[in-house]
Amino acid sequence: MTSAQPRPLATLSQKTRRGIIGVLTDIDDTLTTQGQLTAAAYGALERLSEAGKIVVPVTGRPAGWCDHIARMWPVDAVVGENGAFYMRYDTARGKLMRRFVTSDASRREQRARIAALGEAIVAAVPGCALASDQHYRESDLAIDYCEDVTALPRVAVDRIVALMEAAGMTAKVSSIHVNGWFGDYDKLTTTKLLLREVHGVDLDARRRSFVFVGDSPNDAPMFGYFPHAVGVANLAQFLDRVPTPPAYVTVGEAGAGFVEVVNTLLGP
Repeated sequence: MTSAQPRPLATLSQKTRRGIIGVLTDIDDTLTTQGQLTAAAYGALERLSEAGKIVVPVTGRPAGWCDHIARMWPVDAVVGENGAFYMRYDTARGKLMRRFVTSDASRREQRARIAALGEAIVAAVPGCALASDQHYRESDLAIDYCEDVTALPRVAVDRIVALMEAAGMTAKVSSIHVNGWFGDYDKLTTTKLLLREVHGVDLDARRRSFVFVGDSPNDAPMFGYFPHAVGVANLAQFLDRVPTPPAYVTVGEAGAGFVEVVNTLLGP
């Protein structure tokens, strides 16, 4: 059980709102709503960028998606595959910059292990499947438990986690997938790396100047780290699996909740 309940986002003080320099956000069921990126949520990203905020999606989605996001969305960068890399588009050089946590050689070696483990998990847990975006991943194994398959019970999700951990993976549950990877990185460590290397920000010293928005257990490192972390309302279904809940929660779910965060920071 969690030790505290998030407070309503409306209680975020005006002083805190004025001091926020960046917004970090999960994508699935945080920016998106029932699998769709609404015009309102995308527009909220654009408003943040136009206001001069640092804007970074921090997601479990694959490298293939993140290439597109870094190039075409109104964001400064994107952290993908639960921290396996960050990507950003350097407009001055006209080039996509890709920064991986592990070496090319290590990723090549790991992909064979990941493929074999994915097959074994799909065979062992009836009803699950490789995520439809698995082919676009560099470092991560994603097992679908409710995106393109009939939603599995929690016991099946726990079984997937156990199989990944038994193979030496770090395993995290998102709102749609169980993600596993070899390595000690996560969303938070690579976000720190990005902000230090690209923006010259020591996040340990400036964490109160950022808001993180998320919705599921794989956001737990971010919820526990940022004093002004926000859960969109649909986090309620996972709250018992988040050791340290976010400080605040929105009224709206998913993309509507993200829009609520932006309106709180910038005004409606």
